[in-house]
Amino acid sequence: MINLIPGKKGTGKTKILVDQITKAAEEATGYVVCIERGMKLTYDIPHKVRLVDAEEYGITSYDAFYGFVAGMLAGNYDIQEIYVDGILRIGGRDYDEFGAMIEKIAVLAKDIKLVLTVSADPEELPAKVRAFIK
Repeated sequence: MINLIPGKKGTGKTKILVDQITKAAEEATGYVVCIERGMKLTYDIPHKVRLVDAEEYGITSYDAFYGFVAGMLAGNYDIQEIYVDGILRIGGRDYDEFGAMIEKIAVLAKDIKLVLTVSADPEELPAKVRAFIK
């Protein structure tokens, strides 16, 4: 299941994400992973959550992001939830590429919860991306 948290900068997307991560860390029976760029959430999320810096792994495109998530899931079947803060900072602002990646990753994420923050108004996003806003 994929869920997007859209909104312009300063609208509280990261706060919502941190609250969801904290709840997941308390309730999940499997592993919880948070992917971001720059390790800004180090002190905001529980220590049992695996925090991944996209820059450290050279994730600078949607293809690289997809490959990284696919590799993580192939290597650890106990990952239950993945949270991503600032997907557009990781992959770029090409909404068509973003939409194509979301559709591909939806196949991988059918058994896990994947939540991404998107720094954009929902109206700016293509219909295939808006379909994942819950």
